[in-house]
Amino acid sequence: MTRTLTTTLAAGALAATLVLAGCASDNNDESPGGAQDHGNHNNGDTTDDTTAEGEAGQDRDGHDHPADGGPVPEGMSKATDPLYPVGSEVVLAADHMPGMDGATATIVSAYDTYTYAVDYTPTTGGDPVTDHQWVVHEELQNVGQERLADGTEVTLAAAHMDGMDGATATIASSTQETVYVVDFEADGMAMTNHKWVTESEIDPSP
Repeated sequence: MTRTLTTTLAAGALAATLVLAGCASDNNDESPGGAQDHGNHNNGDTTDDTTAEGEAGQDRDGHDHPADGGPVPEGMSKATDPLYPVGSEVVLAADHMPGMDGATATIVSAYDTYTYAVDYTPTTGGDPVTDHQWVVHEELQNVGQERLADGTEVTLAAAHMDGMDGATATIASSTQETVYVVDFEADGMAMTNHKWVTESEIDPSP
């Protein structure tokens, strides 16, 4: 009788041990590294996506443009009879930044001036910028009234992006055609008062 009772108690203890081991195994499945951690990882991805969207105003060289380009320089001459009047809806054929080529834009203002593509190194450091399009004659310091030749060294008075104002630049090329300030949307970011788009960078076909 005593031996039977002892055997029964031992069998019960073994069963209880197996049940507890199974519970411990289930709890490990819910510990960090399981479904809960996967949820946190997704939250991290969302934050990264938001940061990327904030960079939609970057130009083709990776430099940030402000969402609003602000006012034009003083002393600019408004175009008297521009091909695309103020308020016109146009299609852009420029690639200054991702999403710009083919975007629908609204003409904000139009001017007659010399317009330059320039090479410069930002005053804030970083890699040199080549063939930046565009700065107008009125955004160059102490250059007089005449059109500048390619290769002329100038000082920029434009603030299209950080490190531009006050930078030493070289004229890469120039054009004399009506230049426009436009509003448009590129890669989901609304750009207002964007400077500059030349007349030849607007698609004449629509």
